[in-house]
Amino acid sequence: MSDESRPSPAGAPAGPLSTPAQAPVAAVIPAAGRGVRLGPGAPKALRALNGTPMLIHAVHSLAASRHVSLVVVVAPADGPTEVKSLLDAHALPERTDFVVVPGGESRQESVALGLAAVPPEYGVVLVHDAARPLVPVDTVDAVIEAVRDGAPAVVPALPLADTVKEVEPATEPGAPEPVVATPERARLRAVQTPQGFDRATLVRAHETVTEDVTDDASMVEQLGLPVVTVPGHEEAFKVTRPLDLVLAEAVLARRRLNDGY
Repeated sequence: MSDESRPSPAGAPAGPLSTPAQAPVAAVIPAAGRGVRLGPGAPKALRALNGTPMLIHAVHSLAASRHVSLVVVVAPADGPTEVKSLLDAHALPERTDFVVVPGGESRQESVALGLAAVPPEYGVVLVHDAARPLVPVDTVDAVIEAVRDGAPAVVPALPLADTVKEVEPATEPGAPEPVVATPERARLRAVQTPQGFDRATLVRAHETVTEDVTDDASMVEQLGLPVVTVPGHEEAFKVTRPLDLVLAEAVLARRRLNDGY
């Protein structure tokens, strides 16, 4: 494993492939955030979940797909050595190559740095939140299949269970916020990751969109290109608050009981 450029993994073609259906798949996992909503301590991606850092669970989730042959982890700027040691200390699939690079000041910058570390022969790129450690492999594969079928950008998404209100944001914390609209719930989706992209499309988006965004698919939307959804999964939730850690532990306990995971 190296944080520098290296030869393509065994079996990967030497240059760009002619069709998306044949293109090998790389995954970029930005893990440079501090996760302040989880409280003081280690960066969010390095918080323990069932005794193992969330990042390792996320890496396992992506590497579990037989289509993913490269995972690029974008570490905190001062943490690549620690993250590489973590990856080395855990049993990860031998068929998957792993690279660690330092991240930037924003998520968008970190994803761009991770994308730059992906060799050009990888025609499909996934971008996955390290804070979504339990995404099922079927969801990963569904995203990849949709990109290989020709979609430039794909997001897993779930229908909303709650009614959503658009409000006028309060000028002071805790102040009442006037409701200005009630969007039609049937047309709304909660978006998850991994988001999948035709590599050229994602590169163009990062070269073109300068406004800082938290969702790579929205960058593709700004290019005027279509983004499609595939069914997400309730276990692919984002761990941002202490209660989410409790829920994630419960999911892992159920998996151990049912699947021996």
